[in-house]
Amino acid sequence: MRACKSALIVGVIGMILMASVSILSAQGADPRVGSWHLNVAKSKYSPGPAPKSQMLKIEAAGKGEKVTSETISATGDKTVTEYTAEFDGKPHPLKGSPIADMVTLKRVDANTTERVDSKDGKTVTTYHRVVSKDGKTMTVTSKGTNAQGQATSNVVVFEKH
Repeated sequence: MRACKSALIVGVIGMILMASVSILSAQGADPRVGSWHLNVAKSKYSPGPAPKSQMLKIEAAGKGEKVTSETISATGDKTVTEYTAEFDGKPHPLKGSPIADMVTLKRVDANTTERVDSKDGKTVTTYHRVVSKDGKTMTVTSKGTNAQGQATSNVVVFEKH
């Protein structure tokens, strides 16, 4: 009888520990990780025109992220950019961008990050990225300069798929 009680207690404690680990793992998951698609209708581009489409693939990578972005411009041109960077405030290589060669990341809180793109050490674009509490929408507010040298101010809305 005593052995059965001990086994039952150990089993219950084990289930509680497993549930706690699952909850902690879910809380620690980065809400940005996943596939995101641009919602053109909810986004605002200044100056325009908006791209036809954009897809982001965000993966966890060490203490940072790996991001692949595929954009189809208003004229149908395809641009693929990619970086792997830590949230350490230091520049990391950015591949495929026509206007920047480095990306710097900083985590503000669990749902908010900041990204700064630079070219030859000079800031080109700053991004403030916020994932909604339900994890379904990411709003990216950016200010900078485009490839034509024009000032940009965009609010871009992505939806998780």
